[in-house]
Amino acid sequence: MALTLNQVYKVTATEESDVFIVSCNITESDGDYDVEYCSRPEDIGGLNPKIREWLTQNENVTIHPYVPPSPPTPEELRARMPSLTARQLRLGLVGNGYSMSQVSAVIDAMPEGSDKETARIEWEYATTFERTHPLIATVGAALSISEEQTDTMWTEAASL
Repeated sequence: MALTLNQVYKVTATEESDVFIVSCNITESDGDYDVEYCSRPEDIGGLNPKIREWLTQNENVTIHPYVPPSPPTPEELRARMPSLTARQLRLGLVGNGYSMSQVSAVIDAMPEGSDKETARIEWEYATTFERTHPLIATVGAALSISEEQTDTMWTEAASL
């Protein structure tokens, strides 16, 4: 069964000239689907010839403008940072002038309770650390390490 273009919902420009994202409904051998299809003028395969024909026949269709994605926030960038092994994290701290006893002192100074015990277990037994883990922020703040400094140290430690 050939691909069928049933309906076009929306056509959006991309940053490339004459390349569009086409939101549409199609029929394939196993049913109907709503899809987003990237249509390029030189593509002669699949559904593209039918989409290009539809665009030619519907030249007055509204083509929504391309909106570049927003740059990621610092929090999104931090969430994408690689995990560090305990070794990498500790070497990164030492390489930037911080001792393991300073980190232990921060944890020891926390109020008694499950948060303190959890922090101690994380610090002593975790084999990997995520940049966005609350312990990283807690220790960083207590040692007067800014988020930006932590980001730099994290990136450097990832290569250790």
